[in-house]
Amino acid sequence: MTTGRLYLILLTLSLELTHGSAAVAASAVALGYTPKYPTDYTHFEYVNPQAPKGGTFVLPAIGSFDRLNPFLLKGTVADGVTELTCDTLTEQSRDEPFSAYGLLASDIAVEADRLSAVFTIRPEARFNDGTHVTAADVKATFDALMSTRAHPQYRVYWADIVAAEVIDAQRVRFRFARVNPELHLIIGQMPVFSKNWILGRNFDELILEPPLCSGPYIVDAYSLGRSINFRRNKQYWAQDLPVRRGQYNFDNIRFEYYRDPDVALEAFKAGEFDYIQVNIAKQWVRDFTGPKFDSGELRKRELEHHNDAGMQAFVFNLRKPLFQDLRVRKAIALAFDYEWSNQNLFFGLYRRTNSYFANSELAADSEAPRGEEREMLTYFRDSLPEFVLTGRWEAPVNIDAAALRTHLREAQTLLMDAGWTMQDGVLMKEGTQLEFEMLLASRTFERVMAPFAKNLERLGIHMSYRTVDASLYQQRVDHFDFDMLVHVFSQSQSPGNEQITYWHSSTADLPGSNNLIGLKNPIVDALVENLVYAQSRQQLVSAAHALDRVLLAGEYVIPNWYSPVFRVAWRDRFDYPDKLPLYYQPVEWALSTWWAK
Repeated sequence: MTTGRLYLILLTLSLELTHGSAAVAASAVALGYTPKYPTDYTHFEYVNPQAPKGGTFVLPAIGSFDRLNPFLLKGTVADGVTELTCDTLTEQSRDEPFSAYGLLASDIAVEADRLSAVFTIRPEARFNDGTHVTAADVKATFDALMSTRAHPQYRVYWADIVAAEVIDAQRVRFRFARVNPELHLIIGQMPVFSKNWILGRNFDELILEPPLCSGPYIVDAYSLGRSINFRRNKQYWAQDLPVRRGQYNFDNIRFEYYRDPDVALEAFKAGEFDYIQVNIAKQWVRDFTGPKFDSGELRKRELEHHNDAGMQAFVFNLRKPLFQDLRVRKAIALAFDYEWSNQNLFFGLYRRTNSYFANSELAADSEAPRGEEREMLTYFRDSLPEFVLTGRWEAPVNIDAAALRTHLREAQTLLMDAGWTMQDGVLMKEGTQLEFEMLLASRTFERVMAPFAKNLERLGIHMSYRTVDASLYQQRVDHFDFDMLVHVFSQSQSPGNEQITYWHSSTADLPGSNNLIGLKNPIVDALVENLVYAQSRQQLVSAAHALDRVLLAGEYVIPNWYSPVFRVAWRDRFDYPDKLPLYYQPVEWALSTWWAK
């Protein structure tokens, strides 16, 4: 038994001994607090319950797609299939950290021992062919997604859910391998499809057939790799439920595909689609101005949010021998001049990321760990750098050219200590040159890579960078076929089982997992488990702080930047609710709450 596991048991034992009450069914559940909305709520506060139905909403998608089954590993699924066509057991509200309100399920009952939960399916729930949604459909969905024919992410995410059992036509029980405070919440996120969709067929061979689900839209038409149109089901069974009122108002939603963001921008100017999220600072400053914006034909806005920004970073693939030396990783990181990039490329619009949970209370912001966080880290004192317990990690800051030169000299020292020597302007070790490739999904990042590569050349390091199309990029990422890449490790206000897919040793060699780093660190494993099995909000926050410090100390990535606002633009044909949600993504928010004027 590891010390991390021992600490976890001590952390939860007293809580487990206190559970003796019978299960109580509830229409809403939350992680560590009482749900915001009462049982008689009529709608979420961030929607317009009187929003009119009608109109068409066209959005851009980048790259291509070659399948309509969203549950597989191979290929690229079309945008919107899961979100628009498949209802889930519960719906998460966007103004709470982690609350789930019954959608397909009318109520959820967690058993007293917290080793199972029963979901009752609403009798009025219907698939889009008019057939009833039953407990048997829920079980069939779970069994299919947990099989080896589905994307492996499901087996990791729901690893502690051992079985789905049909009690009767409307009730299904999920059994849990061990006590985990979020299991009844995360299984509620499961999209449910009809058992008849897969009956007698191989699940992984249903490539271009969209799932038979119960959501507000149906796949109406598509041109493979180019566009897909979703038509609103006017007999949608849940449209008058409080959890859905005022949402999914467009009669048609269409995604048009473009090769890259630059092409999409030109298409927006030409009127080919209606709404765009702008992630490139240069575009926002230079291209979203002019007569159409002045006249009001086009509108733009910076939207505030309270999202955990997570970690966007240049990611080292530790499966490559070159990057297994922390000194090499740190030396490469010292050559990235964020301050220059922010001022010269990003117009000063970004903030530097200094945490895997940036922009949230989960970030380890204090100068040194304290309280429960320090207790967790103390178990591993002998295996951690001293500063993890006495200070905090911060990215190097280049206030001027002199600061960059200082950091490059520090990098040279680290590389020499690691056994690399300069030969004719190139770093060599045992006859091998220090070189690697940065894999890119968009040409947008090439202008960021150019000055980074130039700084690395001063150290004798050759970094090439290559942009590939979306399908090849996804294939290479799924099979960890890269040296470095740019990636966003997305986070929420209530991190849980997805942290296993990010950092845990068990997922390092699993194709399609999000453990892109290839991380196999027993201390990280223990801290991830402390976080996943935390029994209170405070324990979760402390575990996140401890995990954050250890990940940062490992120099596994080069942190990038984040924005405290979303930048969006749209044609003045639409309207949206006065109140913004707290936690949301701008495209998903527009799809679900906007309406045509």
